[in-house]
Amino acid sequence: MQANVGDTLLVHGHNVGHGDRKAVIVEVRGPDGSPPFIVRFDDGHESLVYPGPDAVVMPAAGQSG
Repeated sequence: MQANVGDTLLVHGHNVGHGDRKAVIVEVRGPDGSPPFIVRFDDGHESLVYPGPDAVVMPAAGQSG
């Protein structure tokens, strides 16, 4: 998994009643765009994330990949 600052991390909810969570990637700490990522959720909460298999990186608008 690779990402750039400004991309969106989408983590799929895997329990009933828990929806997907979206966060904007504000920092990439791994080499060549790999995890871990610092992300900011809609509520302003920032967290260090090592995405699992239930996560997808969506490129920022105007980026391909």
